[in-house]
Amino acid sequence: MDFLKKHYEKILLGLVLAGLIGALVFMPFYIASDNAAMTELTDGIIKRTPAELPALDLTVETAVMGRLHGTYTLDLETTNRGFNPMEWVRNQDGTLVRAGHNGPQLVVVTNTTPLYLNITLDSVTTNGNDIPTRYAVGVERQAAKIASQRHKVPRFVSKGDKANETFALVDVKATPDNPDADELTIKLVDTGEVVTISKQKPFHRVDAYSADFRYDPEKKVFHNRREGDKVSFNGTDFIVDGVSQNELILQDQSNQKKTARPFNQ
Repeated sequence: MDFLKKHYEKILLGLVLAGLIGALVFMPFYIASDNAAMTELTDGIIKRTPAELPALDLTVETAVMGRLHGTYTLDLETTNRGFNPMEWVRNQDGTLVRAGHNGPQLVVVTNTTPLYLNITLDSVTTNGNDIPTRYAVGVERQAAKIASQRHKVPRFVSKGDKANETFALVDVKATPDNPDADELTIKLVDTGEVVTISKQKPFHRVDAYSADFRYDPEKKVFHNRREGDKVSFNGTDFIVDGVSQNELILQDQSNQKKTARPFNQ
């Protein structure tokens, strides 16, 4: 007991030294084992066949790219007028509409009708050898400015007569046995054109057009309007400045501005 009391420090130091020596002896084996474990782990990660990755869900990204490539329209008319104030006008019925949503540019042409010059040989009158044969030639001028002049009017002519306001009789190809088969050669006063007519062969020529159209903002409809006619809508007077097969031209009487409206057949 006295020995332990006198030499316990030396004994303790010896035990510590013995432990250190044991640790040093075991250390190479531990290092080798750890290296083997690391090598096995590394080989297992590097050399193993990787599992197939699940398909990526790119729905959100695809939607974003679609918006980037598409157009984006800002509605600054119907929902926001803070940065683009618009002019408004009042219709005849008191309703307010945006400027540009009224006026002659909204006229819709629904039809155009040709207006003809029709010349027909209606009858042949023979009164004997000494009296020239009289021909009743019907003249219908549908494009005449005055309405009373648009209906058919008979013109009685014989060979050698002077020209009337529409034509002059130039020659007659007579058929004595059948006067109704006579052919007349006439010359038109306005163009100088020479044409032949008979009972079976009338003459027709398009001289102008009339138009049917409507103005939807006031629900107004106009029929058979021709050049020179006056119409009123949107609180303004207009004159029909021209009508063709495919177009109507309106002239504003307040500023002489002309607006052409197409007829889409």
